[in-house]
Amino acid sequence: MVKPRAYTVVEGSGVPVVMLHGMGVDHRSLMVLDDAFPEGVQRIYVDLPGHGRTSALPAPGGLPELVDWFAETIDDLVGSRARFALLGNSMGGLLARDLLSRKPQRVLGMALIAPVVDPVYAHRTVARHVVNDPNPDLTSNLPQDKVVDFLQMGVNQSFEAWRRYQRYILPGTASCDREANERLSDRYWLDTEPESRFGTYSGPMLIVVGKEDQIVGYEDQRALLSHYPEAVFHIVDPAGHNIHIDNPEAVKPLVRHWAQRLLKE
Repeated sequence: MVKPRAYTVVEGSGVPVVMLHGMGVDHRSLMVLDDAFPEGVQRIYVDLPGHGRTSALPAPGGLPELVDWFAETIDDLVGSRARFALLGNSMGGLLARDLLSRKPQRVLGMALIAPVVDPVYAHRTVARHVVNDPNPDLTSNLPQDKVVDFLQMGVNQSFEAWRRYQRYILPGTASCDREANERLSDRYWLDTEPESRFGTYSGPMLIVVGKEDQIVGYEDQRALLSHYPEAVFHIVDPAGHNIHIDNPEAVKPLVRHWAQRLLKE
């Protein structure tokens, strides 16, 4: 397989944290969290293949090929022997778990934000999507091609949330390779649950989920906790799948605390 070279944006210096976004967006979707990290932590924001400025995987280009690509690419990002941490959002959380299962001795810690647990949607236990404070003054004036995704992914319809969505999410949705994403969707499964390869992992661990997330829910993530004895598990309410866009004030302190634990490793 021809290996696309990952486009990255690197912020800060110190302990490397590889930042992995979800499907259909790019590295910018996680940069809303950048100021949560303390000094001494380097953030390596990655555009996954077919997203942002990283070329798509060749056919078949599904999830099995994507996790293999990341396992082969990690040394290009951090060096062949360096230890590193992982922060994954949505699909990026699944990639992080898979890499941990392959290289557990090199992973300093892992943070998962609204992570995919089971790639097959029909197998998931998802939440009910509820908007407690609808904002028709905003939503009735949004471009129609932007409204559906903003409303389906989030529950915060404030003007501030929309501005975050415009800045951090929309640029990635506009630049992703649609054909590559269709190939990925058609092969969106893994043969093995990552945790079955290692049993338990005792490094610094954070799992943040949204109470109103109808994409991945919050119950399947809770079921992972037996594999992560040091995990901090937090349900953010209100928050949908885009937790860090809906409610960054709740997510950032959790990420900062996790990053501070990394610095002690």
